[in-house]
Amino acid sequence: MQGGRAAGRNSPRAGLATQAPPKGVVVVPVAPKATGTTITAVSTDRRHMTSRLVVVGGGFAGFWAAVAARRVSEEAAITLVSAQSQLVIRPRLYEANPNALGVELQSLLDLVDVDLIVDTCTSIDTARSTLSTPRLASLPFDALVLATGSTLNVPPIPGASSAHSIDTITDAVAFDESIRAHVNRDVVTVVIVGAGFTGIELALEIADRFAAHGRDERQPAPRVVLVDRNDVVGNDLGPGPRPAIEAALGAAGVETRLGVGISNITQRQVLFADGSAIDADIVVLCTGLRASPLAATLAATLGAPLDGLGRVVVDRTLAIANPPGVFVGVFVAGDVASVDTGDGHRSLMSCQHALMLGRVAGENAARFLRGDALVDYEQSRYVTCLDLGRSGAVLTSGWERAEVSRGAAAKDIKRRINTEVIYPDPSKGRVGLLQQSRLDPSQR
Repeated sequence: MQGGRAAGRNSPRAGLATQAPPKGVVVVPVAPKATGTTITAVSTDRRHMTSRLVVVGGGFAGFWAAVAARRVSEEAAITLVSAQSQLVIRPRLYEANPNALGVELQSLLDLVDVDLIVDTCTSIDTARSTLSTPRLASLPFDALVLATGSTLNVPPIPGASSAHSIDTITDAVAFDESIRAHVNRDVVTVVIVGAGFTGIELALEIADRFAAHGRDERQPAPRVVLVDRNDVVGNDLGPGPRPAIEAALGAAGVETRLGVGISNITQRQVLFADGSAIDADIVVLCTGLRASPLAATLAATLGAPLDGLGRVVVDRTLAIANPPGVFVGVFVAGDVASVDTGDGHRSLMSCQHALMLGRVAGENAARFLRGDALVDYEQSRYVTCLDLGRSGAVLTSGWERAEVSRGAAAKDIKRRINTEVIYPDPSKGRVGLLQQSRLDPSQR
């Protein structure tokens, strides 16, 4: 079967004749229904199409959901609703020049005849199969993919909300401007809160970030302090890459403050629960992610469970079923989805997983509209490639994150991932972009 392994059911609508949906849930009928609706923000040349598929969220998962849906269905009217006009290359926001880390969505979506609405989805009415934005009172859908991503998990610490982050391009640019403002000071201290993946990469990039703004090499290097309440750096990454990480931090002169919580963040200091403090010129949070609030709203409406990060827990079809076995045409992808990757592990809030989750959700949403069997999500290979700044990178393989290589060779792989692999390639036009949305990497 094209696109992936069938999920072992003859139709995504199996059981509709015998199981009535709960109040407030509309199950899309087998026969597609006529639209009868004019949406001013959507191009008029496809209003005759009867099936309306809406993807909410213009990140990696949302973008590839829309493209994969078009590959499966040439008939559906597909609309992407995105709060930004760009696909933000979020994994690179620790780098210099963050304002250049976005790709315009419109030209890419035009290649595959997907409409773009640049607006923020504020509510989803599953009873009426519509969603709302500040500029659209009602946008109807017959199938929906929620891929609204995640936001920084700001810790409940006094002053934390005033610290910098690199969660969005706007945040990253503001942080970059703060670096620029401090570039000529002889003594500068940057405190990074959170020694996970992003915090480590950012800490090891700070010297080059200052250099990019013209800091004189004769000046003292910026003091960088990496803070975490865990006793080790990269706690969630496990012991595999830790020797490489610790060696890189040591070589870069990055200090660590581990195993103690923060009690307060002021304009000039980071204060700790043990009474100690660090004077800080710049404080930036890299404290993890939580799913978009829309995930919890949708889950509550449809009776779906959430995990501890606010993600909707679904089976490997990424479909929300209500009641079990009855599909309502709503799918989740990316950072709002918690799903088994096919080997007993849960998906991570990462670009690597979002790319595949989006493809599967889009494919299944289109299959749902066609009455075809759904396919299972599977993350066939899991790797980690962590940028270590001037020490290169470290590449690991598998969920145990066993080190494969480090240094310059791993850096070349990281550079290719960051500048090629995660970007859509429009150079081969419509056919090429649709090909890139296939579930089997060997077919892209």
